Order: sequence, then structure tokens, then C-alpha cells
Amino acid sequence: MLLFPAIDLYEQKVVRLVKGDYRQMTVYSDDPVKTAREIYEKGGRWLHAVDLEGAKDGTTPNFDVVRGICTETGLNVEIGGGIRSSETIERYLSAGVNRVILGTAAVNNEEWLSEVLRDFGERIAVGVDAKDGRVAVKGWLEVLDVDMFDFIGRLEKMGLKTAIVTDISKDGAMKGTNLELYRRLSSFTKVNITASGGISTYDDLRALKEMDIYGAILGKAMYTGAIELTKALEIAG
Repeated sequence: MLLFPAIDLYEQKVVRLVKGDYRQMTVYSDDPVKTAREIYEKGGRWLHAVDLEGAKDGTTPNFDVVRGICTETGLNVEIGGGIRSSETIERYLSAGVNRVILGTAAVNNEEWLSEVLRDFGERIAVGVDAKDGRVAVKGWLEVLDVDMFDFIGRLEKMGLKTAIVTDISKDGAMKGTNLELYRRLSSFTKVNITASGGISTYDDLRALKEMDIYGAILGKAMYTGAIELTKALEIAG
């Protein structure tokens, strides 16, 4: 199982939200590149980055920060948040990003998503953010009448290889992740599933690894010290 330490970006700072609520924001660092370098030095090899400003309005205000992480650390970087055009995808890939995560645009324009998967292949992932089983978009500000399992099924038929699945109700709450959801998904689809949201104990990581989940994202628990990155990497293998 791959482990993806997370850096959420807002105004060029490392922050975390609680359940996607921009009013419940904690700033952990004003130097994201330094934070990313520390992750690499502790043994991390992948980084999950999200531009929270971009997620709301479809822009890339933290682009230079992401490029700096790519050029100044040895991390493989995946980035999501506000990526709603092929031009933005190409810009990030040219900056050194390994994988681009689509969210709102993938939900709202499946024809374009199909084109993107044809053009960029495995360098595209889709973030499936869900609240009560329904897909949420625009930085989790809008919940659609779209069943997450139906959506993932359509993505698989399009040829998607990787999906980052977040249960919004668990994200940043430090109360454990939705293991039952990921257990169901692991038997439902052949898409590589990365678990995101609420991973707060080593037991969470062990359980996800046992169900052969592709990846797990480590966010708030890493910043609060509830999970130590080096030990988490050992568990993930």
C-alpha cells in the first residue's frame, strides 16, 4: 500500500480543514516546500497536494508552491484542486507533477474526462468526494444527486486507473476512517482506490493494508503527532 502524506494549500500555507469547512482551518506551516522536504527526509516518496483555493473557484493560486515542491524535493507529487482544463493539466505536468487529480470537472463533464483519460492515461486520477454516499464538488461546497458507486462504475468503464475517495464526514475529525466504505469499494471495482479522510490511528492503516487498498492519505494525524510518518510508512510497507 502506498502512503500519501498530504499538504493542503491555502494562501501559500500548509493548512487543514475539518470536514471540508473553510471556516475551520488550522495553519500548520507557512513554508510548504520545507514541509515537503521533511516528508521526503523521513522516507516519504509520494505527496498528495490539494489547492484549496483552486478547489473553490477553478484557479491555480498555489501553482508556484507546487512547482517548488516538485523541483526542490525528491517527492512524486499528485495535485488536485481547481483543475478544470486540459491546459491546466499540461501546465502541472510540465512543472514536474506526476499525477493530476480531477474533481468538479470530472463530475460535470464526463465527455471531457473521457478525452483527458485518452490523452494523459494513468497520469490522471479522479477525486470522488462523498457525503452520505453522494458526490460533492466545488471544494465540498455542493452535494449532487449522484451516487458515488454509480459514478465510480462509470469512471472504470472510461478507463480510469486511480480514484481518491474521501468520506467528507470523516475528514479532519480524527475519529477514524470509513473502513466499511473502502471494504465495499475494494470488492466493487478494479480501479485503484486511495483512501482519504479520517485516518487517525495505526490500526486504520493496518486495516486498509489488509484489504489490499492501493493507497492511503495521511493528513491531520501526521501534523498533530497522532501518527508518526516513519512508523506509518513501515506499516504501509
